Amino acid sequence: MEKRSAVVALPGPRAAARSVRRPPAWVRWLAVGGPAVAGYLALPAGVAADAVYGLLGVACTVAVVCGVRLHRPAARAPWYLLAAGQLLWTCGDVAYGMYEDVLHRAPFPSLADVLYIGAYPVLATALHLLTRRRGPGGDRAGLLDGALIATGLGLLSWVFLMRPAADARSGLLTQLMSLAYPVADLMALAMVLRMLVATRMRTPCCWLLAASLLLLVLTDSVAASLAVATHGHLHVLDAGWLLSYLLWAAAALHPSMRTLPEAAACRPAKPSRCRLAVLATTTLLAPGVLFAQGVSGTDRIDWLAVSLASAVLFLLVVVRVWDLTAQLRVQEHRLAELAELAGTDGLTGIPNRRTWDVEVARELADADRTGAPVCVALLDLDRFKRFNDAHGHLAGDHLLRSAAAAWQRQLRAGDLLARYGGEEFGVLVVGLGAERAAAVVDRLRLHTPLEQTLSAGVALWDGTESPQALLGRADRALYRAKSSGRNRVVVAAEEG
Repeated sequence: MEKRSAVVALPGPRAAARSVRRPPAWVRWLAVGGPAVAGYLALPAGVAADAVYGLLGVACTVAVVCGVRLHRPAARAPWYLLAAGQLLWTCGDVAYGMYEDVLHRAPFPSLADVLYIGAYPVLATALHLLTRRRGPGGDRAGLLDGALIATGLGLLSWVFLMRPAADARSGLLTQLMSLAYPVADLMALAMVLRMLVATRMRTPCCWLLAASLLLLVLTDSVAASLAVATHGHLHVLDAGWLLSYLLWAAAALHPSMRTLPEAAACRPAKPSRCRLAVLATTTLLAPGVLFAQGVSGTDRIDWLAVSLASAVLFLLVVVRVWDLTAQLRVQEHRLAELAELAGTDGLTGIPNRRTWDVEVARELADADRTGAPVCVALLDLDRFKRFNDAHGHLAGDHLLRSAAAAWQRQLRAGDLLARYGGEEFGVLVVGLGAERAAAVVDRLRLHTPLEQTLSAGVALWDGTESPQALLGRADRALYRAKSSGRNRVVVAAEEG
């Protein structure tokens, strides 16, 4: 009874719903996985710890699959590839534990190393499918920037990790496997950089994936450095790998995993200052390494590696500049198209009032310097409203298009025909006096289609008046043509 009364005392159904609402799946996953990793670290190294480690890896693989089943993204294959890569890592962990704590052997390379390295191409393929940008040209900028940064970091990795690891091993296969781990980490790092340089891909899922890969690369780098220095392995480093597994699975459980491919399809944003600063710093890594080795007085300077890295960085910068130049050309072309559309009448396809005003002002300015005559004419289709009412607006539109096309064919190459507004048009004639310009306009009158007529007023610029005053005289001449019976051209008189 006390329990029943406690339930009745709740404020209402909404409060009850809030009280039982569970956190999202990815939060619950991290809340359980974090203590599980801490519990693993509390165990002494041995078979029991290896079993917990393997179970955690299997759980992360299952969590990725569950995330796909839960959120049902449009692109499921990349996520299943991520789960396959995670499973390969887990199998490698199990094999490593078997060698270490059951067989009491530590061969290198071993089956565990093959599984570890084999997971990277699978994961790289999955991340490429998730992060590639759809559309023309793909994401060249992201690829080039990622390649720039990966090349610079690859030089650091070679100097401080790869070469010492290779020097510490004997045998070609052993040295190749020693080099494979840093190369694989660079592959993972390149995918992280590709995600991070695409601003619009920075969803929670993207951040979780990036954090997982960065933690993985950092842990691998620390482990490789310790292996070269001490030929040993610290149990606490396992936490770095396990936490990267947890973040990997959390990314699949986060709802934003559904929109990751769509975010990749967005047009990338403009380069930020931070991005430019990182790229600039990367290009200075090669001379920086050479300077550091020279100052430290080391017996062996990696001149070949620095030279190759410098050449690759230079070529990548050249390609990046070429790509930016190509983008600028495309943008200029698009701006020109937009400007043309903005200055064109949508119905008739001839210049509109905006273009007319600009061209009239420009021609008057030129005539002020050269003294060439300039005439403007305003044309009006007679009784256009009656035609519209009798035949419909579609027929009226057809008349406007047909008239514009017919008149355009009668004009000289340098003359301008523009739609002034409604059924009214403007003609700009340069190099002819008033009478000859009126003859040009009268030729348009004779070629008006659909048995329609026009009235026009022509005005010659007096050399001092403004464009508005010139058009005002042409408009008054048009009014006189209308009031005199229509279907005629009237030349405006000069006003003193």
